Amino acid sequence: MNASYQFDEVARLPLPGDNVAVATRKLDAGTHINYRGQALTLDYTVMEGHRFAVKAIAPGQALLSWDLPFGVAEQWIQPGNYVINKAVLEELSVRSLAFDLPATPNFSDQIPPYVLDEMNFQPAQALPAYPESSTFMGYRRSQARGVGTRNKVVLLGTTSRTGSYVKQLATRLEGELQRYSQVDGIVPIAHTEGGTEQPNNLALLLRTLAGFIVNPNVGAVLIVDYGTEPVTNQMLEAYLREHNYPVNDVLHQFLSIKGSFQENLNIGEKIVREWLPRVDAMERTPESISHLKIALQCGGSDAFSGISANPLLGWISKEVVRYGGAANLAETDELMGAEPYVLQKVRTVETARKFLTFIEQFKERAAWHGASAEGNPSGGNKFRGLYNIALKSIGAARKKDPDTRLDHAIDYAEPMKESGFHFMDSPGNDLEGIAGQVASGCNLIFFTTGNGSVTNFPFVPTLKVVTTSRRFQLLTNEMDFNAGEYLEGMSMDELGRQAFDLMIQTASGKLSAGEKAGHSQVQFWRNWRQTDANQLDSLLNAPQLTGEPIAIQADHTVATNPNCFTFSRGQDRQAFDGISLILPTSLCSGQVANLIAQRLNKQGGGQPGHIPRFVSLPHTEGCGNNAGQPEQMYARTMVGYITHPLVKHCLLLEHGCEKTHNDFMRHQMEAMGIDHRSVGFASIQLDGGIEKVTQKVEAWFADQLSADGLTAKETVGLEALRIGILTDGYVTNAVGEQLARLTKMIVGAGGLVVVPENSGLLSTSAYRENVLTKSNVPPSLAYGEHIRYTGFHIMETPTEHWVETVTGLAATGVELILALVNHQPMQTHPFVPMLQMTSEPTIQQTYGNDLDLVLNGDPSIWIEQILEICKQTMEHDYTPRLYQQGNVDFQLTRGLLGVSL
Repeated sequence: MNASYQFDEVARLPLPGDNVAVATRKLDAGTHINYRGQALTLDYTVMEGHRFAVKAIAPGQALLSWDLPFGVAEQWIQPGNYVINKAVLEELSVRSLAFDLPATPNFSDQIPPYVLDEMNFQPAQALPAYPESSTFMGYRRSQARGVGTRNKVVLLGTTSRTGSYVKQLATRLEGELQRYSQVDGIVPIAHTEGGTEQPNNLALLLRTLAGFIVNPNVGAVLIVDYGTEPVTNQMLEAYLREHNYPVNDVLHQFLSIKGSFQENLNIGEKIVREWLPRVDAMERTPESISHLKIALQCGGSDAFSGISANPLLGWISKEVVRYGGAANLAETDELMGAEPYVLQKVRTVETARKFLTFIEQFKERAAWHGASAEGNPSGGNKFRGLYNIALKSIGAARKKDPDTRLDHAIDYAEPMKESGFHFMDSPGNDLEGIAGQVASGCNLIFFTTGNGSVTNFPFVPTLKVVTTSRRFQLLTNEMDFNAGEYLEGMSMDELGRQAFDLMIQTASGKLSAGEKAGHSQVQFWRNWRQTDANQLDSLLNAPQLTGEPIAIQADHTVATNPNCFTFSRGQDRQAFDGISLILPTSLCSGQVANLIAQRLNKQGGGQPGHIPRFVSLPHTEGCGNNAGQPEQMYARTMVGYITHPLVKHCLLLEHGCEKTHNDFMRHQMEAMGIDHRSVGFASIQLDGGIEKVTQKVEAWFADQLSADGLTAKETVGLEALRIGILTDGYVTNAVGEQLARLTKMIVGAGGLVVVPENSGLLSTSAYRENVLTKSNVPPSLAYGEHIRYTGFHIMETPTEHWVETVTGLAATGVELILALVNHQPMQTHPFVPMLQMTSEPTIQQTYGNDLDLVLNGDPSIWIEQILEICKQTMEHDYTPRLYQQGNVDFQLTRGLLGVSL
């Protein structure tokens, strides 16, 4: 018998004028609902957060939520009909559902364009300020810097190249905090930017770095570069002073790494140790709420974000502004479609124009990459009822209360110099937006979430507000506040007062849930490579690469000496090692994957002298990037790691609301003909939070490892070698000749050699003319493509970024990387050994302690030396030096067409 309910028991209508309602629970097909005296019968099962019609909607008529259009009916939609568009049908098709879906969509994503009526524009009045201000306990800095809610020592990598340095330095200093009670943490800021020539995001990168340095939550900051990057400390310091940032008001030092990695870690450690007593002397004092600058963000949004959690932030931000503080609303593309609401109260017409200009610029930038804002909603968004960008935007805009005036529209990371409500230009990618808000001066973050996003920022506390009680109860250890109580009858005023009190307590030092969990992430607005719309068609229609090996010149010496190189490997693995990999399916699960891997290794999973048995690969992708080629490249690279010969066991860890969730990866593996049944799957959100998902991951690996038998050994030769060769700059003819010989020896014996397209080897005549049979040979492999055939391959590389190149190269399945160093040793890979070598005397003298092999003397013996250290590495008798020291990094490329959404 079909169930029957009163409307308020199972649904919500955001505003009385809406013609569709939101289901507050899953409702089966045939369910009867009594709505305002009429009986509705659902034609299909409606998932929680999805919508059904409460009025008849004619073809061509707008579907309304919050009295704003989010689509147009393609056919008659009757009361009780499930409303669904093409995007959600496609998303649900890759999910495992136990009920039928409509065969076709019944509405399309048509949104009328917004036009600002400047002739009739009326500036809005500000809300009356409160006559007296409450206080919180904060860290008073200079007048220019404001008041901090935390007192952190920040280790800031100026570009991606020093990211592993600041992370390793922070690890060294972990134990110091026990002696300094007023120091809230020593945190590394490692990011992906500034590592390629002429970055398009240079201005916002410098603005973000500058804003981080003077943020009031920073007690002291060490800023680190090599001095040779496209963005340097010298450039940053000049920017700080030219734009009048109060850098002299913060304890700081610029450090350029010269010489060995270990020596510079000692230098950095000495600097920070000397600072700690001074930072510890800074104490909390009573401070006016007018010093609070709050960031308003949402992530893992659902259909209830705009009903409960976001209006709650609107209530809080209105109060903060009336007390004389500032609020910062970001995510440009997540306000497209909500312009009528955002601009209903604005301080000046110039502010309104600037807001609309940001939106138009965002659309233009996305179009350069063959994308649009429609690519913003993630798979988790759609699954939880946000059908398109307009519907997502209408709900996201509720972080501004209807009574609040929009006072300012500012650039990404632009300092907030006045109180009031600000809009800041940024992508919808949560972490990229938050970085800009922190750089603009925010000292506390409010983060609303429907699915249960667990992300945190290193030196600004994050309060996570959940839209529904069910999700809050599932993730109670990771979340800070339950806005779902509004759906159950609590008034917004009462809910707001409770959340406001929590804000004051947190600003005064109470740890947020994320701070207790001990993980955080940073991501800047990533460089957008493509700026020429005329190149778009050629990039979108680039020919598919064959994956077939490239013909090279024969080497007849191999046949006469087939056993010149042998090593032992596991007979059952057909690889020299077998790690257990925890692979996050997006940036938001990366740090949790890392915590779990560290915990498992501490429990004894690692093997002394070997690459650690448990490895995680935190990265920055899977959320907020456009679909199409960039998403295909991402999936291809991820599958390359899942199937890597050095990976014995692999588990995918999803956040739960990303575009590239577990079901997405299963679908991708099936499309590539790969059996996913041997792969583990876990979900931070759906499995109940960090502790529960950690237990699930531990249990899965315990089962896999208990089934492992003893590994037999066998002796093999050159035919078993799978190596990648990359170079950092110029290659001498002597080195080119020897690497050409090595390449032909390995390939001739039946092994594998992969050279990235951006390698200097391919432009060195001594290598090219001795290896290739013709000039202008195109790549045979796409970036990150898993090798199907041994032989010689060239892998396409859309950027010059060292770590992005290494990440793609390792995903092809090479088991060892030879890196020829011409400028300085660079970050190594997390589990594919990378041997760094040079023939340059100045490099040998400066970086001798970081190099694995020095090529001196007679070049004819270099191959023997290279093969010997390869043998030692694969037999676990040698570990690459920079890997041992922790100079390790991992970064996926977005290519030429990737852009943040």
